[in-house]
Amino acid sequence: MTGAELRDLTVEELHQKLAEIKRKLFNVRFQVTIGQQDNTASMKMAKRDIARIKTVLRERELGLTTISAGES
Repeated sequence: MTGAELRDLTVEELHQKLAEIKRKLFNVRFQVTIGQQDNTASMKMAKRDIARIKTVLRERELGLTTISAGES
């Protein structure tokens, strides 16, 4: 996901997406540990997505970005 796509989401949607990606990261870590998955790059992508979401949430918290019309 790109930062622009994330900025179009509401705060609730961002929190849901964050929880979803954290679950995905946990599952990927577990699969790599037990040898079911060889693609360790998916861990890196998940970590970056988490960082992007947290950055957008922090920007909104500080009022650095405009809030979309759907948010209250």
